[in-house]
Amino acid sequence: MESNNKVAIITGASSGIGSAAALSLLSQGFTVYGAARRIDRLEALASQGVKPLALDVTDAKSMQDGIANVLASSGRIDVLVNNAGYGSYGAIEDVSQEEAKRQFDVNVFGAMELTKLVLPQMRKQGSGRIINISSVGGRAVGPFGGWYHGTKFALEALSDSLRMELKPFGIDVVVVEPGGIKSEFLDIAASGLQATSGNGPYADRVKSMLASFTNPRMMSMQSPPQVIADVIARAATVKQPKTRYVAGFGARPLVTLRRLLSDRAFDSLISRVSGTPTKKS
Repeated sequence: MESNNKVAIITGASSGIGSAAALSLLSQGFTVYGAARRIDRLEALASQGVKPLALDVTDAKSMQDGIANVLASSGRIDVLVNNAGYGSYGAIEDVSQEEAKRQFDVNVFGAMELTKLVLPQMRKQGSGRIINISSVGGRAVGPFGGWYHGTKFALEALSDSLRMELKPFGIDVVVVEPGGIKSEFLDIAASGLQATSGNGPYADRVKSMLASFTNPRMMSMQSPPQVIADVIARAATVKQPKTRYVAGFGARPLVTLRRLLSDRAFDSLISRVSGTPTKKS
């Protein structure tokens, strides 16, 4: 895609991957709308030329108004980056139904609703690109992240279906699968895990997993958000993008091991890495 006069929308742009991706696309010549629930957190991006967009992916009217504002201002939408999301961690037994639904609302239903809202314009243009930020957690799972992994597996499947549905209209669908990235993700996940399952029958294993989350050596090996921002910029601008991009710390080895190992062998590997032994005590 030629980037001159092209318009991109990025959700979850207030920090991490979203913020870095907004600046990367801006440097490629896109008019970039950085979307977030709290528009005050977009001030730094706005000062560099990104257009702030108040948008809540769990609020239908907010999404409708946001897309309408972009079209009224710029007249087109060429790239949608569905990046907004978070990790809800805790034993499946402990996570409330309300929280499980919220996890899917943010990570899946919001992304799909926003996609539906931009498709009429992309179809009218005869071109467009939907870039869904999934995770290696959408290809391989670990303990205490079941609801989060569920959303990413769902996003992967929906993206595959969308890709086939939209090809005749000249609209590409791309999945980006980050590995370990330095961001707010681990802090939010660790806090949720402790609050949800830090006491009770899972307490010992949760303690071990939290220790692995905050291990200084592991933290130092996480990739900077710019690694994924560069991938997003490439996926948005190349003539024929890949259907999937895998990048970031540990991403490729994890995907490869998941493909090669049996279920039980992979379970054992992840249990050792995360410090959460599966043997009955």
